[in-house]
Amino acid sequence: MDRTFWAVVTIGILALLLALMLLGWRARRRRQSGMATPEAPPATLGRTLIEVQALYVGTTVTGEPLNRITVKGLGFRARATLTVAETGLVLAIPGQSDVFIARDRITGVGRATWTIDRTVEPDGLLLIGWRLGGTAVDSYLRLTGDASLGEVIDRITDLMSAPTESESA
Repeated sequence: MDRTFWAVVTIGILALLLALMLLGWRARRRRQSGMATPEAPPATLGRTLIEVQALYVGTTVTGEPLNRITVKGLGFRARATLTVAETGLVLAIPGQSDVFIARDRITGVGRATWTIDRTVEPDGLLLIGWRLGGTAVDSYLRLTGDASLGEVIDRITDLMSAPTESESA
């Protein structure tokens, strides 16, 4: 057996692994095809409470941190901007449609250490719990800007607990 034979075998195995990965991704997208797509931001967001640069790690089904959501705009890791405004959160990922999470869809906020394929120092990820249609999901971000994780969590907590216009009227 010469080097050419082993090179062909190695390339064949790598091609097979790539094909299996693509089939797995397509199967996941097919299983999630009935899931709601994220909302687009409204024309007016109200006052911006905080805006931070982050690495979007992923969105998973709540309680299943290895079950990545693949619906439009949420399937891949990327650089992102998270805006916390009076009406909700906007996750802006270059090359994707902006994702809007209305304040009444936010179910929780906190810290996490790991998800899917990312592990960081203890409590180094921002965890945002929210409802995507009828599905409870968790989105994970790694802050890269100047704002502290605690400051962002405080702004989102304030947003969740502030009365809505209809409640204050």
